[in-house]
Order: sequence, then structure tokens, then C-alpha cells
Amino acid sequence: MRLYPLRLVVTGETRNASGMHSDPASTTDLEDYQPPIWKSYLYQLQQEAPKPKRITCPQEIKSRPKYYGREFHGLISREQADELLDGAEGAYLIRESQRQPGTFTLALRFGCQTLNYRLFYDGKHFVCEKRFESVHDLVTDALITLYVEGKAAEYIAKMTANPIYQHLGYTALLRDKMSQRLSRARSETRRVAFQREDKISTSPLGRRETQKDGREKQCSYEKVHNFKVHTFRGPHWCEYCANFMWGLIAQGVRCSDCGLNVHKQCSKLVPSDCQPDLRRIKKVFSCDLTTLVKAHNTQRPMVVDMCIREIEHRGLSSEGLYRVSGFTEHIEDVRLAFDREGEKADISAGAYSDINTITGALKLYLRDLPIPIITYDVYSRFIQAAKQTDPDTRLEAIHDGLLQLPPAHYETLRYLMTHLKRVTMYEKENLMNSENLGIIFGPTLMQPPDQNTLATLNDMRYQKVIVQHLIEHEDILF
Repeated sequence: MRLYPLRLVVTGETRNASGMHSDPASTTDLEDYQPPIWKSYLYQLQQEAPKPKRITCPQEIKSRPKYYGREFHGLISREQADELLDGAEGAYLIRESQRQPGTFTLALRFGCQTLNYRLFYDGKHFVCEKRFESVHDLVTDALITLYVEGKAAEYIAKMTANPIYQHLGYTALLRDKMSQRLSRARSETRRVAFQREDKISTSPLGRRETQKDGREKQCSYEKVHNFKVHTFRGPHWCEYCANFMWGLIAQGVRCSDCGLNVHKQCSKLVPSDCQPDLRRIKKVFSCDLTTLVKAHNTQRPMVVDMCIREIEHRGLSSEGLYRVSGFTEHIEDVRLAFDREGEKADISAGAYSDINTITGALKLYLRDLPIPIITYDVYSRFIQAAKQTDPDTRLEAIHDGLLQLPPAHYETLRYLMTHLKRVTMYEKENLMNSENLGIIFGPTLMQPPDQNTLATLNDMRYQKVIVQHLIEHEDILF
């Protein structure tokens, strides 16, 4: 098989090896363009690997498990298995262990010796982590792995030294998109800062905040890749090191958010610049918050923005806002609408006249996040802050906790607290003050990492205190 260099085309323009734009109409630029070349050495080695040869048993073995075929030879010794394999590379059979009857061993001839592996079955056949539909596939994969990793051990150890990842066209495009997004976010941050400049107190907390020009947390929406073991059909090359991903199944990992394909060992070296692809985001509710906002190229989840806009448009004076529950089936309808239609979902008064349906959907979204708005990593920091008796010390501790939040979580929490502060301004009509809202949103925004029922009950009063302070001091803390 001849391997051709891959030419990368990105949104109507090509990029050269340094990631710079080039005009597709320019013949000179196209001639100068040097696309990354996939390295074929490991692919060639896989092609050379020994092929499996099943050694069948001449007679029927009554004790043969139903999930094994004629490669099963019953209760025989290692020496007998070695004789049956007859020194043929890739030959294999299965035997029952004489030392441990009822357990089974795969005898495989490789490298002029017989290798014996304990064989298991749980619906699929396996020796280690990989699970196979058939013993033949297991042996095929084993021979490829043994051959490639034996022949190219030194090469594999060094193959991550010169990655092509930064030269791939789409990675350069992603960096450009990120720069544009950060520029927009910084402009928004400065605009909000100027609007609030006169509100910031002269307390130590307020003075310290004005000095944090380099801490625009809202701007760096960095996200690590969500890698999962993947089986590639047909030849595949690593998009980090450009080397072939050898093996029959589970050859590498794929980011389920952006689709990047790399070796398992290369996944530890890939930069944290995952740009989720909307085509891979199957739902809105229960989706990781950072993944969702990056996929939609927004500062906050559209669910939060749309629900809050609708609530502020027609519900701020509604008695018991957020305390009164909407009909469960209507809230479920809203959830399904967001999952199906995203930002095109209709949550207007014409579709849902009861504003409590919209508040219920917003609370459900926040509750269903796989990582809460106030993340598990900083949960204990906030609980300890709530236990502080000195008001200034408590605010300082809460502020420090906010700075530890991931940027997308921070921005969403900031926007939500600004909204809840607005809700309290209509307290005479809606009867909702910051303490009431703290009771409602405490368990929604904060969940203990261990999900211990007793710990959750004990922490509820502190959760309420945290949210209450975030609302009351929103203009200072954010």
C-alpha cells in the first residue's frame, strides 16, 4: 500500500506547515505548501507480523466449553502443547490447565518459543484489557502487538519527540478561533468592569480586585480533551506524532468532543486546546458545561441565557419565583426542546405560559450538570469559607474560591448571581430575598464530591450561606 501525504483544506483555504494562511488561488503558495506526511514504518511492520494459524484437535473433546472451537485440546501439558504447535510462527491452541483444572490457557508460538497466557471469557475473549469477539481476533492482535513492539521498541519510545500536531491545518484554525473568542471575551470583561467601577468598594477585597488586570479568568476557556479508547476500522494514523496506530482493536483513543485521534501514550502530551464539534454534542442537558459553551462558541450555556432572559422579561414580579414548582411534564418538554433544537427552542409565553416551567427548567439544567457550577474540586474551600465568623474574612475566602473555578463555570455563576440579585430587587412582589434564594440554589449549585447523604444534610446550611453571600455581594465578588 502506497502512502500519500495528506493535504489539509480548512474552510476554503489551505495552510502551510507553519499554520499560516495561503490563498488557494495562488499557485506559488500551493507549490510551497508542505503537508504533514504520515509515517509508515509501523504500518509496514504490522503488515509483516506473523499470521495466526489455528491448530485443531483431531477428536471431539466432551469437556470443551461452548465458547471455544476445535482449537481446544482439553487437559494437556505445556510440553504437549509445544509439540502440537510444531515451531510454526503464529500457531496457537487452547488447553485446560493441569495445575488448575477449570482454567484455560492460550498457547501461542512467537519468536521461536511458546508463550502461555491465562485466557478468560465474559461474553468476549480476553487476556488483558482488550476484549475480542473471537479467539482468532485476539491472537491476530497479539501477534501484531508482539511483533511491532518487539521490532520497534526504541522507535516507539522516541516517536513522540517530533510531533506534527501543531502543524496540522485544523489546529492552526482552532488557535485562530480561540484568539478571536478571547478577544471578544476580554472586550466584554472590560465593558462590565467599566460599568461597575464606581460600585467597587474601597475595602481590601475591592482594592485587590482592581489590581488583577492579568486575571481575566472569563477569557481563557481552556478545555482538556475527553479521550476514550477507540477501535479504528481500517488504517489510522496518530494526529499527534503522525505514526501508524497498530493493532486490530482499541489501537488508540479518540476525543469524544472534538474527534482527535491519537495513541494512548500521545494523549498525555496533547495540549489542552480541545474545540468541541457540535456534531458530536448529542444533548444540551447533562453535558459538561465547558464542552457545551465551546461547542456553541458562547460565554455561557444558551440554556442559562435564554431562561434568564425569559424570566426577566415576564416573571420578576411572580410570587414565589424559583420556589414554586412548575409541572414536571412541562419542564421535561422544555428539556427535550433544548436537547433537540438548542438555541432555537421556543420557551416563550406562547409555548409555556407558566413562568415556573422556565425556572424549573433552569434549575433542572444546573442540577443535571455532570460537574456542578461550583465544582467538586473547590467545594470544600467554599464550605470552609461559609464557616468563617468574621464577615471580611468570609468574603475574602469566597473570593479566593471563585478564582479557582474553571472560566466557563465562573462566568455562568457570575451571570446567574447578577440575575438573582435582580430578582431580590422585586422582593415586595415576588417575596424572594437572598436567603430564600440561597436555600433553593445552594444544593443546586454545590454538591459534595463523595455524595454522602449525611455530609450533604450537614452542609446545606453552609451552601445556603455561600449563595446568599454571592447574591448580596455580587458587585464586589465578581
